[in-house]
Amino acid sequence: MIRIVIAEDQRMLLGALGSLLDLEEDMEVVGKASNGEEALALVHRLQPDICIMDIEMPVKSGLDVAEELKGHSCRIIILTTFARTGYFERARKAGVGGYLLKDSPSEDLASSIRIIMDGRRIYAPELVDMAFEEENPLTDREKQVLSLVADGKNTKEIANELFITTGTVRNYISVILDKLDVSNRIEAISRFKEKGWFK
Repeated sequence: MIRIVIAEDQRMLLGALGSLLDLEEDMEVVGKASNGEEALALVHRLQPDICIMDIEMPVKSGLDVAEELKGHSCRIIILTTFARTGYFERARKAGVGGYLLKDSPSEDLASSIRIIMDGRRIYAPELVDMAFEEENPLTDREKQVLSLVADGKNTKEIANELFITTGTVRNYISVILDKLDVSNRIEAISRFKEKGWFK
């Protein structure tokens, strides 16, 4: 019997997924969580074979949980509406067994679980295409600067934190805006978030 924990913050979807998987003869839903923190606790307490998680959940995201469970015997399946390359990259680095989209046919989920239990990985085809298409254009230093901007720091604070001059910070910011093809810092942050590139 494949023992499953499901983490999903939309109650109706959580119930529907649970009922759907309980219909499978070789599967049993042993726990349900409505946020990442609960999911983590359930995995440690119940030791399921599979944990199916949404990404954007309260308290801890599905990706945070996947990173914390890296190397754990429980296999992780990300089930989300977000086909974002940055999210997919992060999930792959965390070693998830599957990354599936919520608009896939429901019977795909059960067959994906069986394939992942056999030790293989399953990724939604559109994600694989996107991952090859789009790389994050920023260097590590540029990412660092943008993440400090996103934390609400001004040019002087960024300069102090990174031990560089304010002029250098301004140069970095203009290069970032140029690379992301946006006209201001706010747009840069939202473009970066949209792509799922913030770690």
